[in-house]
Amino acid sequence: MKSTIARFSIRHVQHIDEHGKARGRPPRVSPDTLRRLYRWMMLTRRFDERAVRLQRTGQLGTYASCLGHEALHVGVAAAMRAADVLLPSYREAGALLLRGVTMTELLRYWGGDERGSDFAGPKQDFPYCVPIATQCTQAAGVASAMRLRGERRVAVCFLGDGASSKGDFYEALNLAGVWQLPLVFVIANNRWAISVPLSKQTACATLAQKAIAAGLPGEQVDGNDLLAVREATSRAVNRARRGGGPTLIEGLTYRLGDHTTSDDARRYRPDAEVSAAWQGEPLARLRQFMVHGGGWSAGEEERLIADCDAQVEEAVAAYLATPPPRPPDMFTHLFAELPASLAPQRAAVTGGEHG
Repeated sequence: MKSTIARFSIRHVQHIDEHGKARGRPPRVSPDTLRRLYRWMMLTRRFDERAVRLQRTGQLGTYASCLGHEALHVGVAAAMRAADVLLPSYREAGALLLRGVTMTELLRYWGGDERGSDFAGPKQDFPYCVPIATQCTQAAGVASAMRLRGERRVAVCFLGDGASSKGDFYEALNLAGVWQLPLVFVIANNRWAISVPLSKQTACATLAQKAIAAGLPGEQVDGNDLLAVREATSRAVNRARRGGGPTLIEGLTYRLGDHTTSDDARRYRPDAEVSAAWQGEPLARLRQFMVHGGGWSAGEEERLIADCDAQVEEAVAAYLATPPPRPPDMFTHLFAELPASLAPQRAAVTGGEHG
């Protein structure tokens, strides 16, 4: 005898298409809220462009551009509460900025100064995580602490498509399902894990379906559609906050720039693919949506760009005026309490300082 014991499906959500036109019935969002979120997306892009120029002129270290990811970052962060905890990978500038991290702090980090990870705003949000997928198990730990304390808080963990093939991700996903943790995983599926295309990373039709084996809901959204991202994340964090457990969200987007400033994506990506991806990029899409609704003009666009550029330049000036870290700082920011075995090394470095 044969029988079917379970069936699964993955929902795909899109509210604004590639041309900025509404699909179906988008969630109702006030014009002021749209302008505010569009502003965060524009600020993220102008900051990102300036950071790349700083690196190219030797004033910043290797930098990971977030060009093309702005709707995913801002949409997720806009759905979170201040008390929630964000665990980013190394590309989520837009989410960090919206949650209160300053542009100067981000520049300090990419300039090799660990003081940039000591956020003045969201103190419990995690700093950038460069090792692939290790933030996933950390997120499970954070969410577990929230559950044990009975807190109505949620951990939100960003990762890339490449990270969804790592053991850390699967372990965290499984634990989140078993313990019903207040945790939302957000996969930024930008189709490339450095030079490895998605087709060579997994045989899955979607990355969202990886949630099924762990016993939690998975959903795919158009990651360039701000409204779809914000709605899906709101639904997931509210569910987690009520004790309903974790969710996996796959945001379909595209990495319009190089993997980092030390990469040259022209060596492995066809120009036609990148050009096609630009046609659905998130800022133009949301701008057209607002124009169609009569809520945005060319003059407002020009003033917004000028204002964002002024904010970016102010942050750049503060970053460039920051005195460089001292050699002993490498010990200061390494441990909460320095192990005794490292004390002689710190003493040697401190003794070697002049002035």
